[in-house]
Amino acid sequence: MPGGRLTQQERQQIALGVADGLAYAEIARRLDRPTSTVTREVMRNGGPTGYRADLAHRATERRAHRRTQAAPQGPEPAPQAYGRDAEAVAAYEEVLTTVMMQSGMPRMMARVMACLCLSDAGSLTASDLVQHLRISPASVSKAVAFLDGQGMIRRERDERRRERYVVDDDVWYQAMQASARATAHIAEIARQGVGILGPATPAGSRLENIGRFLDFVSESASRAAEQARDILHTKPAPTPDGTN
Repeated sequence: MPGGRLTQQERQQIALGVADGLAYAEIARRLDRPTSTVTREVMRNGGPTGYRADLAHRATERRAHRRTQAAPQGPEPAPQAYGRDAEAVAAYEEVLTTVMMQSGMPRMMARVMACLCLSDAGSLTASDLVQHLRISPASVSKAVAFLDGQGMIRRERDERRRERYVVDDDVWYQAMQASARATAHIAEIARQGVGILGPATPAGSRLENIGRFLDFVSESASRAAEQARDILHTKPAPTPDGTN
């Protein structure tokens, strides 16, 4: 029934639709559900590549159980800018955090990074992060120190002398170039091993091939990042009412 909680059978239909590459609107039409319901369901439970009906159903039951057991944690989320669906944004934030964790970023650092990336200003104060993520100031400080050390964010002072944490437009370019340099360093170390083990030996030959492969990947990634850098500075097109 539209508006009610999704059943396990409906989740199985969603999983089949996602696997078949159907648009969320088409899946929703078949279920007689709003498109936003299907979108939130998928994004909250692994995204289009990781959605599983049985896992999603159990996760939803666990969340419902926690809500009934836990005391209220604070006021409801503030209304979203640009008419966004607050639940859909929260679900997407979970997905983005998970993807960052899967790439190797620690959980708290991934939560802070996702929060910064989804802010329209591209910057937040420690107080903003504490309130939004419902974590301690110490957790924010630790996460920020890690991200700053990795060159993922920078710090600045606003007009009220508060420290703000900023995600620059260039952050992904810098991250790609850092990754390319790290890959090139591994290639160099591999080539050093060739001289030690002998180029005509199986191990030496293997290291030679590894070095050549990593050199190619590093150079290609660095060149592609340089060529695509301007994309990161593309501004949104104005809306019909003249706003961005």
